[in-house]
Amino acid sequence: MQTPSDTRDLPPVFETLVVIGPGLIGSSVLRRAKEYGGLARHVIAVDKDPAVCARVAELGIADEVTDNAAEAAARADCVMLCVPVGVMGPVAAAVLPAMKPGAILTEVGSTKVSVIEAISPYLRPDVPYVPAHPMAGTEFSGPDAGFATLFENRWCLLTPLEATPHAAIEAVRTLWERCGARLRDMTPAHHDRVCAIVSHLPHLLAFTICGTADDLADETRSEVLDFAASGFRDFTRIAASDPTMWRDIFLLNREALLEMLARFMEDAQAMARAIRWGDEAYIVDRIERGRKIRKSLIENQQA
Repeated sequence: MQTPSDTRDLPPVFETLVVIGPGLIGSSVLRRAKEYGGLARHVIAVDKDPAVCARVAELGIADEVTDNAAEAAARADCVMLCVPVGVMGPVAAAVLPAMKPGAILTEVGSTKVSVIEAISPYLRPDVPYVPAHPMAGTEFSGPDAGFATLFENRWCLLTPLEATPHAAIEAVRTLWERCGARLRDMTPAHHDRVCAIVSHLPHLLAFTICGTADDLADETRSEVLDFAASGFRDFTRIAASDPTMWRDIFLLNREALLEMLARFMEDAQAMARAIRWGDEAYIVDRIERGRKIRKSLIENQQA
């Protein structure tokens, strides 16, 4: 794997970058800025939880830590919202009035149509807004979960609005490129359908299958836990993800998610019929298609 490049000698993308919500994604951006440089000359972490602020300060991953989002935003050249999608609107409402003209607002929400709708009422014509979604993560959360190479060779999807100035889009694009990410532009609605199948539906299935296992009779459940093979362990890793974050994602991307779930259920029923009636050709075809997808992921360095 290629070693991440040190961008410390490059002019910073922003003088002051404010990261609101230093969880897995936010703290990884902070670490990237501190360890590799090139993102901002001064980074400020913001969180309403005093314990989180204290931990970020202890970790030393920001130049400044505060619980005052508006005060920090007033000094920012870029404000990045890394909070759960369900609170993007209220947080944007709190910081946008304080931002200076020309400063950029961006966020990392996993749903785009709902987040853009939540933020749009508070937008200002002199503060460009660039929605983004880094497709990277783990099942862990909080400031200790982040690491500087989280975004290395992972996709970051940009869904800029039609009126967004080109210079603002390019600044956010450069920031993510310097985090090591690959960039792709798409519309918000298309983003939500893509993420519904590649991210949101797999999480829904993982939470559901783990719930099914937990609902089994006590003796069977203990055997499930004792003899869990790698397949079930993979589900439990995904199911360990933050419940508040995923509750918001499911509810705020419900239309695309329910569409993909309906298509999956049709395919699952077709597989059930093939197993019932011994349709070996259908079963083998589905397995081979799965193997091809896995091979493609490995070739694209996404596995």
